[in-house]
Parts: sequence; structure tokens; C-alpha cells
Amino acid sequence: MIDTREENIKVLRAVPAIMRALTQDQDDATLRQRPAPGEWAAIEVIMHMADTDERALERIRRMRDEDEPYLPAFDPEALAVERAYISAPTEPALRRLEEVITTLVTELSALDDNGWARMGRQEAHGPVSIATYFSHVAAEDVDHLAQIARVGRTS
Repeated sequence: MIDTREENIKVLRAVPAIMRALTQDQDDATLRQRPAPGEWAAIEVIMHMADTDERALERIRRMRDEDEPYLPAFDPEALAVERAYISAPTEPALRRLEEVITTLVTELSALDDNGWARMGRQEAHGPVSIATYFSHVAAEDVDHLAQIARVGRTS
């Protein structure tokens, strides 16, 4: 039987290597180039992923440790402006993403079946288990990798 939790962990574990491969031959100007008005440059996507994966780690810890915690929504666009994603140094951003994902994978790998079933209440989506929330996180990261791959092709 295929274990979807382990499959999602494999996906997340692969994200840093794929991100490095997608960005390794891009110069700084290219990583900061927005493909179109309203779209994010690669560096902004990297920073967004690090922030959202870090938020996911915090939420998963809360769901693991608290009884059905409330998980408020956040505004990614406002966070991008507040943290000046566009001017972030690339290498520290990549390292931060790698570190957050490594910690997330370690903590998720330690969960037992009861841990994976722990619940939280997302402001935007209602009740969610750690397993379901983590599937969302892994899918979002892959979607963002594809976003960077598309940007790299049009540069």
C-alpha cells in the first residue's frame, strides 16, 4: 500500500534540490525580474516559499501540541512588501528555504498515526488535519517550483 504521507515527505525533501537546479544558472538580475505586472520574480517566490513553509511548520507544531488551534489567514502580498522580498539576497534565501524544509521533514517524519490525524481550524478553509494540511503544503511548493521554471524559460 502506498503511504501518501511518505510520498508527500519525498516531494518536500526534493524541493531544495530542484530549486537549486532551477536557479543555479540564473544571474541576480534574472532572479529579480518580474515576468509581468503583478507576477513575482523568482527571488520573491523563494522568499514566499520560505515564509509559508516556516508558517506551515509553526501551524503543524500547534496542531500537534494544542487541541484544534485556530490558524489565522495571512496576506502573502503584504508580507512580500513588508519583508522586501524583491531585494532579499539570494543565497541566504535559498539556505533558509532548505533549513525550513529540513526541519519540517524531520518533524513530520516523527509523527505517528495519531499525530498525523491531529486537527486545526484554518480561518479560510475550516477544520484540517496535519495530513491534509501537509498535502496542501507539498502541492503548493511544487506549484511554486513550476512557477520558477516558467519564469526561467521566458527570461
